[in-house]
Amino acid sequence: MECPLCHTTENIQIDLVYFECRLCGGIYMDQSHYVNSQTERERYEEHHNDPNDSNYRNFVSPITEHVIENYQSTSLGLDFGSGTGPVISKVLQEKGYQLYQYDPFFAPDQSVLTQKYDFIACCEVIEHFRHPDKEFKLLFDMLNPDGQLLCMTKLYTENIPFKNWYYRRDPTHVFIYQSKTISFIKQQFGFKNSIINSRLIVFEK
Repeated sequence: MECPLCHTTENIQIDLVYFECRLCGGIYMDQSHYVNSQTERERYEEHHNDPNDSNYRNFVSPITEHVIENYQSTSLGLDFGSGTGPVISKVLQEKGYQLYQYDPFFAPDQSVLTQKYDFIACCEVIEHFRHPDKEFKLLFDMLNPDGQLLCMTKLYTENIPFKNWYYRRDPTHVFIYQSKTISFIKQQFGFKNSIINSRLIVFEK
């Protein structure tokens, strides 16, 4: 089975559903186990993400605080995969930032994908990429020079028993990353740097 990120067929089947790529380290779901779009949408609607909820705001704070610390309010941002409650957009808009939202289910205006941005936020999004090769290419191309792609996801490490790991139990988590995968993405798509800070991953163009 071909890796959807690097397209090699060298892999290890690590359970009935997932394969681990020997080249990029990506852990990807067998496509025959993908849920359909209606089931996927219903799964996201279960999240009940309220932009005014303090716990939700705290959860996304690694991204929002990074933006506030590193960008002026005149910077233009994109909340990519903004979901049912675009909390990143709301928090930053309250601070005077201008952000657009894109989500294939809840904010599907593709015109925002033709613009250039100083930063792009992807909070709990990249693990849903069925075509990470195309998605990361798109995200890189939408960044201005010196722009940053800010991703939040859970990275897999070998000390985690994969079979019982909560993160792989979500049927919409079709591509899981390791630190090796982050390094591959940096090199493959031309980012100058990648920084892993717990749940926050920063790609610098």
